[in-house]
Amino acid sequence: MKLTPEEQAMLDGAAGWSTRKAMEILVTLGTIYGAERMVEVTSVQVAGVSYDNLGEAGLAFLAEMAEGGGRARVLTTLNPAGMDVEDWRPLGIDATFAANQQRVLEAFARMGVVTTCSCTPYLVGNLPRYGEHIAWAESSAVCYANSVLGARTNREGGPSALAAALTGRTPAYGYHLDENRRPEVTVQVNARLEENTDFGALGKVIGAKLEGRKVVPTIVGVERASLENLKSFCASIATYAGAALFHMPGITPEAERFSCPAETVAVSQDEIDAAARSLSDAEPGEVDLVSLGCPHLSLREVARIAELLEGKQVTKEFWITTARPTKQIADMMGYTQIIEAAGARIVADTCCVVAPIRGRFTALATDSAKACYYARAKNRFKTLFMPFDEVVAEALR
Repeated sequence: MKLTPEEQAMLDGAAGWSTRKAMEILVTLGTIYGAERMVEVTSVQVAGVSYDNLGEAGLAFLAEMAEGGGRARVLTTLNPAGMDVEDWRPLGIDATFAANQQRVLEAFARMGVVTTCSCTPYLVGNLPRYGEHIAWAESSAVCYANSVLGARTNREGGPSALAAALTGRTPAYGYHLDENRRPEVTVQVNARLEENTDFGALGKVIGAKLEGRKVVPTIVGVERASLENLKSFCASIATYAGAALFHMPGITPEAERFSCPAETVAVSQDEIDAAARSLSDAEPGEVDLVSLGCPHLSLREVARIAELLEGKQVTKEFWITTARPTKQIADMMGYTQIIEAAGARIVADTCCVVAPIRGRFTALATDSAKACYYARAKNRFKTLFMPFDEVVAEALR
């Protein structure tokens, strides 16, 4: 790999121990993937923030990098933590866990990382432009950045994303290169897509159709998709198909650059419906946790929940998860007060995927295909998969 004089100086330790360590990580990664050079990045999103996932070993690494003088050189934000940083007690979070989670966030803060803990950084200020090279972890955000924004990132791990933050560089391989952004298969959708659940089910079907092939699809037949629909779809196709990039003609920015590949797979309405049914294995009477916000909710979604809950009372634990800046606007608009008056919780910084809630609940109702996957795989919950408004109605039953 050919390094610039500045990059070589970082590798030689001229910018301190942590920067040298970060550059060693990136050079090793680039060598593994055959990168010939580095590219400068403008934005980083770091995953591996919840203490539930990191443990002491991960925290020790972060503390070492902070103590070694590591400082972010570009805008860097964080994935969700394991709790609402300001209001964790009502969520049933253990005090020892809370103290350890705070240690994680303090280590990141010492490195100049913005501790806005969200899986939707593009909704709260970390919004790269078309064509910019970035280094993002968090699978749904990576897919959204590549496909919806047209920025360029690989699916980074927590250490490699942090290394990019501390150096402002990442190896030039994978989706940073033009040739790897070309579509290889056409997915013809012959179905109605309206709700987030429809887009979530589509991601699951595509995962089954591609059978583990890490190919870039062009998805045709989708006439319209809102920001919220695309947010949901990116989470699902990243979870079930391992996809970090797709093209959707008329909707995503790079789609018009490429012709549709000759290889075509079709998706029918019946397949969408079957995928949606497969994500439900709980009966309504079993649901004891209701959650919306995987990925984190937009302000428009929070406003809709407030509209549906106004003057009513929920009968189940209801977590409405979002980024703290979004919650702060919801506070200003009066949405939080309406939601809390109804007995629901608007929860910042965390979500039902990364919070330490295994064993506390039996069945989850949600509109997120990704949340269904992790509820079953990580927390051993049953799930009830239903459209957004119906999830709110389930909380009121």
